Amino acid sequence: MTSLNGFDTGTIPAARAAAPLRAPARRRLLLAVASAVLGAPGAARAQAGTLERQVKAAYLYKFAGFVEWPEGSFARPDSPLVIGVAGADALADQLELTVAGRNAGGHPLLVKRVRKGDALAGLHMLFVGAVDKAQLPDLLAACQSQSVLTVSDSEEVHALGSIIHFVIADDRLRFEVALKQALAARIKISARMLSAAYRVQGAI
Repeated sequence: MTSLNGFDTGTIPAARAAAPLRAPARRRLLLAVASAVLGAPGAARAQAGTLERQVKAAYLYKFAGFVEWPEGSFARPDSPLVIGVAGADALADQLELTVAGRNAGGHPLLVKRVRKGDALAGLHMLFVGAVDKAQLPDLLAACQSQSVLTVSDSEEVHALGSIIHFVIADDRLRFEVALKQALAARIKISARMLSAAYRVQGAI
C-alpha cells in the first residue's frame, strides 16, 4: 500500500485508466488490496464486499480531516462531524468501526444512516449509494444548499453533482474532486487533498 499525501491507495493489476467502480474492476481492486488491508497471507480470499467497504470507509474517514465547512456548520468546537450514508447500510457498519474513537479537527466522528425522506440538517458529509434515481437531483441539490460534502462511486450520481467520486486509476483506488460543486456548496477542500486527487474538475 502506498500513500499520496496521507491518502492510502491499493495496487490494482491490469487497471489502465480512470473508470467507475463497476463489478469487474471492483473485484480486481479488492483482491489486490486484500493483503495490504488485512495483513494476512490468505486475505485475498476474503469476501470482496467486505474489502470494498473497508477501503471506502478509510477514505471517508480521511476526507473528514481535509475539508473546511462554512462558519456555523458546527454548534460548538467539539460538536460531532456527522457522516451520512444513504443506500449502503453495510458501508455504514464498516464506517462506524473505522471512525470509532477518532476525531477530525477536534470533532468526534458520528455515522448516520440516511433514509428516504430524512432531513439532511446536521450532516457534514454524505456517501450516496443505492438511492432511488428519482430522488437524486433533489437530494444532491439539498446537499449543496446545506453545505454537505457528497461522495459517490457512481458515474450517474457524479454527473448529477456529487463533489467527490471514487475511480480506479493508475492501478489504484483514487478519487476525483469536482471543484465547481465544492465551491457551490461553500466547502473548502485543502490543497493537500486536491494534490492527492487523481483529477480535479474545474481547477483553474
